[in-house]
Amino acid sequence: MPTVAYDWSNVRVGGGGFAPGIIFSTVEPGLAYLRSDMGGAYRWDARSARWLPLQDGVAQASYMGVESLAVDPVDAGTVYLAAGMAASMPAAMFRSTDYGAHWQVTPVPFAMGGNEDGRGLGERLAIDPFDHARLLFGSRHQGLWQSRDAGAHWQQVVSFPLAGLGLPKRRRGTHGGLSFVVFDPARKGRIFVGSADPGAQHLFLSEDGGASWRAVAGGPPSDLLAAKAVLGRDGKLTLTLNDGIGPNGITRGAVWQLDTMTMAWREVTPLRGLAAPRSGYMGVAVSAADPNMLAVSTVDRGDPVDTVWLSRDGGTHWDELWRRSTRDVSSSPFLDFNGHANFGHWIAGLAIDPFDPGHAAYVTGATVYGTQAFDKPGTMPWRPWTQGIEQTAVITLVSPTGGAHLISGFGDIGGFRHDDLAVSPPRMHLQPFLTNTNTLDYAGRVPMIMVRSGNTHMRKVPDTSLAWSDDGGASWRGLHLPPCMPHGDGSPCPEETGDAAITVSADGAVFLVETDAPLLSRDHGLRWQRVSGLPARTRVTADKVDARRFYALDFAKGHVLRSEDGGARFHPVAGRGLPADLSAAHSLNREDPAPLLAETERAGGLWLSLGGALWHSADGGASWQRRAAALHVERFGLGKGQAVGRPALYALGTVKGVRGLWRSLDGGGAWQRINDNAHQWGLRIRMVSGDPRLFGRVYVATDGRGLIFGDLVRGK
Repeated sequence: MPTVAYDWSNVRVGGGGFAPGIIFSTVEPGLAYLRSDMGGAYRWDARSARWLPLQDGVAQASYMGVESLAVDPVDAGTVYLAAGMAASMPAAMFRSTDYGAHWQVTPVPFAMGGNEDGRGLGERLAIDPFDHARLLFGSRHQGLWQSRDAGAHWQQVVSFPLAGLGLPKRRRGTHGGLSFVVFDPARKGRIFVGSADPGAQHLFLSEDGGASWRAVAGGPPSDLLAAKAVLGRDGKLTLTLNDGIGPNGITRGAVWQLDTMTMAWREVTPLRGLAAPRSGYMGVAVSAADPNMLAVSTVDRGDPVDTVWLSRDGGTHWDELWRRSTRDVSSSPFLDFNGHANFGHWIAGLAIDPFDPGHAAYVTGATVYGTQAFDKPGTMPWRPWTQGIEQTAVITLVSPTGGAHLISGFGDIGGFRHDDLAVSPPRMHLQPFLTNTNTLDYAGRVPMIMVRSGNTHMRKVPDTSLAWSDDGGASWRGLHLPPCMPHGDGSPCPEETGDAAITVSADGAVFLVETDAPLLSRDHGLRWQRVSGLPARTRVTADKVDARRFYALDFAKGHVLRSEDGGARFHPVAGRGLPADLSAAHSLNREDPAPLLAETERAGGLWLSLGGALWHSADGGASWQRRAAALHVERFGLGKGQAVGRPALYALGTVKGVRGLWRSLDGGGAWQRINDNAHQWGLRIRMVSGDPRLFGRVYVATDGRGLIFGDLVRGK
């Protein structure tokens, strides 16, 4: 199969997403692993001082959601991943004996939820320190499972008293299930298992290697669910518990400690009674050198802020670290959050280096922080510990004909102008700040003029969902539309929720907003007028050369629409050669890319993705030819070609059963694969685009592994 060699790199942002678990090796100094909820797992490589992604060669999207991770307590190079995004998706156990360089992958008969609620619980997967070919896994829905051959085969532990609540029946439903498994390294056969399902008991114990089990009596109230646990070398098991499984929705939590020698409980919650804010506790860690050095993290504490608590006397007294901490976010400036940086949120993962008690780390919903002063008094400095980690969902991107080569739209962190692909940008898109950027467009002939649309995580955006820039995305100004008529069902208008996309003409003079009643402005948003002939909520594409022309599809009537008066009026054009039914290209998902793209070097050059097929028009939509007969297209984009007027085509799709990234230089006749088996990123790809100024450059918006760019090797 034809291939062409590419070099692949991440566009630098630094972290950016949720990594619920971080684990240090107990047998090799300088070795740590991190699991993320949708971007795979990473290993810290002390020699290169960076995190190495371990699952970029994975082609199954579900396996990029890591439910749990276990590091072998005997062999430093052996590591396991329990991988599966959601209950409705495939799940597997990954095993490596070379630090994650290569994997043996075994599909398993139980479901996982690496990107579901409860993903901060754990660790669900544990290795028997007395028989390190034996593993136990606490599943969400189907009880406790065991492997005696290093993860190759799994059997349910029928002796365990909780069989699980079964697979969820509602969409996006899940269970906490068995939240952690802890083997006692000092006593062979002793195992603790926590439960995060409603019930009378939430901690279970076996003294005979799992042949029999009993609930541990006493201790926390029964309405608190076990989240995480750690066992100190003094035999004390410290648990965090909450009234929910998180990462959102927790209102009450506690920290309890069980002396496993006497089976006596003690509550060690840092704040109790009237002093306890509305929040819970999730992360928990203990120093290998000093079992009295104990740390826990809060979760969902908005007032005043989530924090890490540190105790030097086993939980009797606590030090609230955010009050004496500093954060240097210069390596990832977006973490300043427009002047509103805080200690973090969703602090599910917390770890103390077993070889250096001064080295500790915790995760947030946006990054991983590390410090070298965890065991020292005074100011505690924290910095992002994210070299090599790019764990974000990229919704959209554009590569304009001038200015910065790349402008991005991210989920949760808005997006950026990328002046240097190797440096984290100085700021997110602001004024307005929208947590998600859903669409971006630029004026083909005046590329410094740009528009964007987005949404927040609230039902309505607080100010506006639309913005424009006249400096290539370096700064933005909000666009405000006239009030719309309320919907009959009482739902907000598209521009109030972020569902309205926006398009700009080639000369930057016209902004067209795809609301229920489409509107345009010829004065950068001061005044608006109705657009005629354009159906509601229809994505519009501007010609990149001819400022008078806009294009759209009328899915109900099966027409290609065109405007030749700067967007004021749309009318059907012949559309010869296209199928009568265009509905396969229709989507109301605000995050889906437009199905229709315009060429940057000639007016009227259009490309349309329709039901896996690719169609081309050279005359502004009047006539079409089917291209790419050999390729089933999922996503596609255009870039600089070898000849003027013939763009390079880039696509995510399938050729002869091989799904991957492809390039065509002859208008879709021949296709070459440009990624390889080591660069697949779960094939969780939302958008692919070439660069209109750099031949061979391609940008890939992944859903979990950040923003990736590729360049030809040796000018091929």
